[in-house]
Amino acid sequence: MIEPAQVIAGWPLALSLAGAVAVQTLRAGRRRCALNEALHELRRPLQAVALAVGPEPAGRGRDAVELAASALDRLDREINGGPALSSWGTVDVAALADSAVSRWWERARLAESSLNLRWNAGPASVRGDRFALGQALDNLILNAIEHGGPTIVVTARRREGRLRIAVVDSGAAARSRRRRSKAAVLDRLGGRRRHGHGLAVVRRVAAEHGGRFALRHSEQGALAAIELPLLEPEEPRAA
Repeated sequence: MIEPAQVIAGWPLALSLAGAVAVQTLRAGRRRCALNEALHELRRPLQAVALAVGPEPAGRGRDAVELAASALDRLDREINGGPALSSWGTVDVAALADSAVSRWWERARLAESSLNLRWNAGPASVRGDRFALGQALDNLILNAIEHGGPTIVVTARRREGRLRIAVVDSGAAARSRRRRSKAAVLDRLGGRRRHGHGLAVVRRVAAEHGGRFALRHSEQGALAAIELPLLEPEEPRAA
């Protein structure tokens, strides 16, 4: 049996714990409110950009808007919960890669780099989320622009029913003399360099699509590759 004296003695600790929980709850509520306000303010300019770009699906501007909207929806679900919106289907990866290279070509030029696509896989489709796959390709390319050598090539090839997309850069030999220009580009774009998040996204997306991600560094450069199972075309039915 708990004695009254023990109950009385325990009140200060209980009040302290209750106060700490209340403070944490208040802080969490304020943080959630701030995040929701930020989401609201991000959606407004994004909607304005979408209207300026127009309804046509072609073009790097429209693709970038759709990727940004998808990322905001995912953040909204992380903050407020709710079911995930399904955007899975048949994805033309060649078109996806071409769009990504076109989208980041100017960013590479600002960083005094070249960015080219060498597609040697022919028509290639996978079953997946085109927004997630687009974000993965964006992260691989941007990682090469910010941390790799000046010559960046996106390549693709087939192997045993799988599609391997690799982003290869020419190494870090010229990195030291380019740091100043890269810092100037980041200042111009109003961003700070962050490490690790982009490649974590690529790993997650590869795993969600039944694929894998590999990263290899050498004196000649870095190679970052995502490998995905191909969606083979259906055999024509006999009459």
